[in-house]
Amino acid sequence: MAKTAVIVVDLQNDYFPGGKWPLVGIDEAADNAARVIAAARKAGDLVVHIRHESTEADAPFFVAGSEGAQTHPKVLNAAGEPVVVKHAVNAFRDTPLKSILDEAGVTDVVIAGAMSHMCVDAATRAASDLGYSVTVIHDACATHDQVFGGKTVPAADVHAAFMAALEFGYAKLEPADAFVSRAG
Repeated sequence: MAKTAVIVVDLQNDYFPGGKWPLVGIDEAADNAARVIAAARKAGDLVVHIRHESTEADAPFFVAGSEGAQTHPKVLNAAGEPVVVKHAVNAFRDTPLKSILDEAGVTDVVIAGAMSHMCVDAATRAASDLGYSVTVIHDACATHDQVFGGKTVPAADVHAAFMAALEFGYAKLEPADAFVSRAG
């Protein structure tokens, strides 16, 4: 029987309005992530929170020990839920995430968080490469505009491109409503 874990990636204060690196649509994404978390808890699924901390004092955001690096109140971990602190884009790199999942017998992971084109992408690809069945809750993820070759790429286009790439080869994509309905 499949055992599911929801992995909540980097929904931290600096990504929200008033933070150092606010993302487009972050409040809506966090609201959807909160609904997914609540449904997972009700279903008895493991919820693992990922928090990025920069080890450089002059980092643009997520400076270790800062208020901006703290998990946003909309998606705080409940007592007993693991919080994995990472220092790289990939949540599996040099962290106990895989051990936590394996010790719990997890076969399926559900990913929500930020940023779509960085840490969500890296966690999804790594989880798939490690053999987990992966679902990304696309409307519980957010990013911001990117610039390439002097051209600004709107956040919605960045998000869509990365979700399309993940769906093509790494994960099933679904909206929060589908997960919440299925979870119970």
